[in-house]
Amino acid sequence: MKQLRKFAAIMTLVSLLATASSACAADDTIKEVFTDAFYGAAIGGLVGGAVMIFEKQPFKNLNYIAYGAASGVLAGTAYGLAKSARAFAEVENGRIKVAFPTIIPELVVSPSSRQTTVAWRADLIRGTFN
Repeated sequence: MKQLRKFAAIMTLVSLLATASSACAADDTIKEVFTDAFYGAAIGGLVGGAVMIFEKQPFKNLNYIAYGAASGVLAGTAYGLAKSARAFAEVENGRIKVAFPTIIPELVVSPSSRQTTVAWRADLIRGTFN
């Protein structure tokens, strides 16, 4: 019974990885987001280590590295998603691609009242013209 569970778990893992690799091959957006998250984790870990050094007892504050890396993953993922923002319809090389638009928050300052408000933006059409 234990071997059957291991076999089922391995087959499930293999099937998930097989479908994920074919999805990543068609679109490299996921690769970019993971790359940005990885770089964010590395930079966040370095910043956490640098902050840890300035404490009176640095070896008692090793969790600063973990907090920095976790913050870096979140920031890198957010940057990667914002960088690869998609429109509802995109024209690329003469072909039209339809996708769910990414909703992006923006800070807008009103010139008359000088108040800052959050506006939500979603691109409907994006394309390049030569």
